[in-house]
Amino acid sequence: MNNEQVASFVITGMTCANCSARVEKELKAQPGVLHANVNLATEKATVQFSETTADDLIKSVENIGYGAILDDQEHRQQVADKKLARIQRMRRDLVMSAVLVAPLMIAMIAMLLGFNTPWVHFFHRPIVQLILVVPIQFGVGLRFYKGAYHALKTKAPNMDVLVSLGTTAAFLLSFYNGFLGGNPHELYFESSGMIIALILLGKYLETTAKNKTSSAIKQLMQLQAKVARILNEDGSQSEVEIAAVKESMKVIIRPGEQIPVDGIVVSGKTTVDESMLTGESMPVTKTTDSTVFGGTLNNTGQLVIKTLKVGDETVLARIIRMVEEAQGQKAPIQQIADKISAVFVPSVLVIAVVTLIVTGLVSGDWQAALMHSVAVLVIACPCALGLATPTAIMVGTGLGAKNGILIKGGAVLEQAAQLNAIVLDKTGTITKGKPAVTDLQLATVDLLAILVSLEKASEHPLATAIVDYGHKREIKEESINHFESLPGLGITGQVKGTTYFVGNPKLMADKEDSGNYLSKLHQWTKEGKTVMLISNETTILGAVAVADEIKTTSKAAIATLQKHGITVYMLTGDNQVAAEFIGSQVGIAEQNIFAEVMPDEKSAKIAELQAKGILVGMVGDGINDAPALALADVGIAMGSGTDIAMETADVTLIHSDLMYLDQMLQLSKGTIKKIKQNLFWAFVYNTVGIPFAALGFLNPIIAGGAMAFSSVSVLLNSLSLNRLKLEKRE
Repeated sequence: MNNEQVASFVITGMTCANCSARVEKELKAQPGVLHANVNLATEKATVQFSETTADDLIKSVENIGYGAILDDQEHRQQVADKKLARIQRMRRDLVMSAVLVAPLMIAMIAMLLGFNTPWVHFFHRPIVQLILVVPIQFGVGLRFYKGAYHALKTKAPNMDVLVSLGTTAAFLLSFYNGFLGGNPHELYFESSGMIIALILLGKYLETTAKNKTSSAIKQLMQLQAKVARILNEDGSQSEVEIAAVKESMKVIIRPGEQIPVDGIVVSGKTTVDESMLTGESMPVTKTTDSTVFGGTLNNTGQLVIKTLKVGDETVLARIIRMVEEAQGQKAPIQQIADKISAVFVPSVLVIAVVTLIVTGLVSGDWQAALMHSVAVLVIACPCALGLATPTAIMVGTGLGAKNGILIKGGAVLEQAAQLNAIVLDKTGTITKGKPAVTDLQLATVDLLAILVSLEKASEHPLATAIVDYGHKREIKEESINHFESLPGLGITGQVKGTTYFVGNPKLMADKEDSGNYLSKLHQWTKEGKTVMLISNETTILGAVAVADEIKTTSKAAIATLQKHGITVYMLTGDNQVAAEFIGSQVGIAEQNIFAEVMPDEKSAKIAELQAKGILVGMVGDGINDAPALALADVGIAMGSGTDIAMETADVTLIHSDLMYLDQMLQLSKGTIKKIKQNLFWAFVYNTVGIPFAALGFLNPIIAGGAMAFSSVSVLLNSLSLNRLKLEKRE
């Protein structure tokens, strides 16, 4: 249809997989909606629709108890403010709950241990307990009542239903016994308050783990130039907003300025830093008819370009769009606890009702029957289930941070534990990302000083590598006369009356190759290196090769990954020959090397591997890697890379050392093991405790104590993860 639209919305209030499923179901049910996808991890909904409006879709989400905000530039600050306010509100309520319930919990434990001091009796007075618990039950706990209401309204009971019902039952029974003629010694206020406090702790941990929102898109957009300098037909210049630039306009870019649009060079010569797009550290020479890209940086010369693509059609804009799409395609986090609770919660409700009816009919004591039913609800409150995953994630991510491995939440840990392939970007990942002299052959030792002196006067991007090489060897520079840059060829200058040349083979075409230096040039070029020759007026006197060096630990790290069952691939924009040479140096098989890959093709390579059923980790450091990092099952950024790569990635290796990849895998497997242990024991407490409670062997206060102990055991088991030793395996 001609009026089809696609819009993205930020969904607020989702806490589990059931929530995202309910929102998605509601959106799909709206008239005119053709497709809807709700992603719990990104808290976003992407909707394709016609014959309806974005406002109507927002209202439909709000009608089932959630919030929706249109995901565009105008509303992004509003989204950030709401998420921050939510976390701050949860933190405040958590502190308040802990402060209010702590005296009751201490007094309960003290009485169970036989302490009958005045302060213990004071905190067992009904009015004292009521005053302390009411703010927790109906203030802090209001969120659970609202969640339960909307869950029941949409016929999808969740953990909020059980929490609300169990705590309310405990509270009302306590109120009856304390103030309406029941047994004043049978109070369960501390159970209801404790349950809410502990459940809120779990929710807070989940929220802080999930809501480390990425600012990748915002940072990418900031790379887009805001204005452009237009060359008018009459020769005058005018500065205009980037939105006013049209195709075929001529744009002037001065040295040091950002190129605002994609275009073709009409006049001028320069080098351009394209690392933010290509990831390659070598600046690219641009002359007439060369193509330049918006967002890249003009280094040395002034250019006049003719605009080819503007707005959403530029390479940078396409990368932004690809990151958004890739992030949207990530599978929702599948919380094991939510899967269990989907069956567990309705089952517990049925058991509680059956317990009430059967016990009441058999014994005739409906108050005892109610207590049994309350005990079922209290011991079945899935607090341990709610804490099992986020506490292990909190400890696991903290342990990772101590070891220089920053991990964005539990879904990443779960995916990382299952990876069977890792794709490595070359520049800045396998290599250092900085040009350096790798090979040097000169006719005499004195030539190095001449070479360094000439390059110091040069503006060529590789000159710095040669000058740094000389400085490390404390070479004394010579005085240069008649220095001249020869565009497209090299440089020349006089030292002590002799004219020397440094440049490419074209510059040396009429000179004698006395030392077989041209063969060295061909050999080093095949290895992916940039080679320059030095000569006097008649004879070639030497050759120097500059390349991006391989990191010292890359080969060992790759070998370790392969030894432990991980297939390693390399992805690069370099030519095939250079890529294969680097691959051979670090032990990557030729068939696993993807060379000459353009920035917008990198994510396609990841998708190809995923289509074969491979779980892929992608390691990169540049903006050009961002779409691939977002699409990969686990995106891993090097700490020395761009902020965009790190924001887009799921994991950041602070030390920029591939040896930490194996440690990340050890950590992820160790954390998932703890989560499974936590879920097992939490579920055992419930499945064992419920029958005892239903048969009357547990009163609500003992049930509350058992429930509390299950939570403590889960927390202690999670904390034991700190003892995991992340070692560099061989």
